[in-house]
Amino acid sequence: MDLLAFEGQDLYFDEHMPAEIDLLIKSASECYGTSEAEAQLIHAFFLAPDNLTVLVALYRYYYYQHRYKEALVVANHALKFSGRRIEFPENWENLSLDHLGVGVMKSMGMVRFYLIALKAAGYINLRLHNFELAQDMLRKVVALDSSDRLGASALLQIAIDYNSNEANELIRVKQA
Repeated sequence: MDLLAFEGQDLYFDEHMPAEIDLLIKSASECYGTSEAEAQLIHAFFLAPDNLTVLVALYRYYYYQHRYKEALVVANHALKFSGRRIEFPENWENLSLDHLGVGVMKSMGMVRFYLIALKAAGYINLRLHNFELAQDMLRKVVALDSSDRLGASALLQIAIDYNSNEANELIRVKQA
């Protein structure tokens, strides 16, 4: 299956957006970098906690503010919500190619969203120095995306290399 095939598929931002939520997101973008922007996005989240556009906006806000712990909370919420919509297991570790096939029959766009959210959570864990978890998450994406259409294999290699360098540095310090 080609995870970059978009023909005839609705994407998360094609879903209905209540006018109030749309206004909050636009307002947040106009005052980006201020506490008011965050307040607008959190307000949108409380009004529509499972709206994927809201989740993406909130994730991006925290990510670009280098607030990785908050970004990870949002990415994990996005994983749970999108996974429920396509009947994926509650825990990403239990996800298999069979689940992927069932999910694609429901929504290829939602499968892509889920895998991208998993890749994002893996990346954020890497930034937070949660190397083992980052590698596990990225390995799962790579295993499910055999053509590497989502580009997770490069991140996985960075996680492996960085973890090896950290381990070597710890060994060197202990030996000194």
